[in-house]
Amino acid sequence: MTLLTTGSAFPDLTVDVAGGGPLSVRDELAGHYGVVLFYRGSWCPYCRGQLAAFQRAGERLAEVDTKVVALSVDDEPTTRELIGRLRLTYPVGHSADADAVAAATGAFVNDDPRHLQSTGFVLDPEGNVLVSVYSSGAIGRLVPEDVVGLIAYVRDHA
Repeated sequence: MTLLTTGSAFPDLTVDVAGGGPLSVRDELAGHYGVVLFYRGSWCPYCRGQLAAFQRAGERLAEVDTKVVALSVDDEPTTRELIGRLRLTYPVGHSADADAVAAATGAFVNDDPRHLQSTGFVLDPEGNVLVSVYSSGAIGRLVPEDVVGLIAYVRDHA
């Protein structure tokens, strides 16, 4: 397993988006700062809180030219229900192959039930990692306030 660190090129992950077809994460975020969130599943209260927080921060993220993409191993109906419940407007991928995502990004995988552990990446407009946050359990994840602050700092000091 290879962890993505500052300066690593984010891999060209393609995910199936609820209500749509396949989406290339790199293409979706190209030319913008990006946040990529792997969440454990709709059953995880910490994950729901994180996803909702990024939705609420939408205007602040837009001010620093930042787009968000999230994904999990949840099936499409479960993902659609979560999107509706949280009123998410950013792309949310479903049915991710935990092993393939882990191999490409270094994310931790839980065996029973099989899911990705919370993992977050902040990317620059070229698709390179500015920050990676890996968790091996329920807590330890990106928060929108830190992301906005980091990107504002990076932009101001470019």
